[in-house]
Amino acid sequence: MSEAADSIFSGLKQSQQSGAPLYLQLRRSIEDAVNRGVIGPGDALPSERDIASKADISRVTVRKAVQDLVKGGILVQRHGSGTFVAPRMERVEQSLSRLTSFTEDMARRGMAVRSQWLDRGLYAPSPEEMMVLGLASSELVARVARLRIANDTPLAIERASISASVLPDPGAVATSLYAVLETTGNRPVRAVQRISAANLGESDAQLLEVPAGSATLRIERISYLGSGKVIEFTRSIYRGDAYDFVAELRLGVASDGNGERS
Repeated sequence: MSEAADSIFSGLKQSQQSGAPLYLQLRRSIEDAVNRGVIGPGDALPSERDIASKADISRVTVRKAVQDLVKGGILVQRHGSGTFVAPRMERVEQSLSRLTSFTEDMARRGMAVRSQWLDRGLYAPSPEEMMVLGLASSELVARVARLRIANDTPLAIERASISASVLPDPGAVATSLYAVLETTGNRPVRAVQRISAANLGESDAQLLEVPAGSATLRIERISYLGSGKVIEFTRSIYRGDAYDFVAELRLGVASDGNGERS
């Protein structure tokens, strides 16, 4: 680190903020340095031992401050490598009024998209899949699950379920699921989405490269054909620090109770 960055820790010796625990003082000093650009995305922090020595505080205090900053997404820890300033996340604004695929959304923004496949196969349907997709227990369901990555940043985990009669070969999905469905006339034309807040479990957090317990947006989507038939059941997890979902609302014309509009 540069001398200016080192001053973050050495300055803590002289900066005795009355009443504030030392770990809070250190946490604020590091966060302020990140906000001012003294240390930038990808920069490595000194080891706990070095910070403790520079700031004249205990390693336990350093560890508590660093863990708080990791939980807050300011820092990231890489096993065997150390602690680094987290990359700046460019937020993605997603409209709720258009039914498009992740690939199409990112392409419109000029972002390079790739996927890490988590699952592509045919399975016996779960009770929930049977109910939503209208499947019998003797039928199969195609599951397509993947980690969606844009500009080398993992943004979402998508887990889609479709009747095997519609998608008999899940391996045919190379990039866009909707593009494959369109070739057979089964691209959905409308959908109902349910959005809820949740905290990430350990395994999903590792895939999205954020701390376990981080805030996430959980979206359950049921998509329909023009005939009204359910064609897709998707459960997705979006990074809470990367996505803003936007809906356009129109003010309805209200009645004053006497049949007149106001």
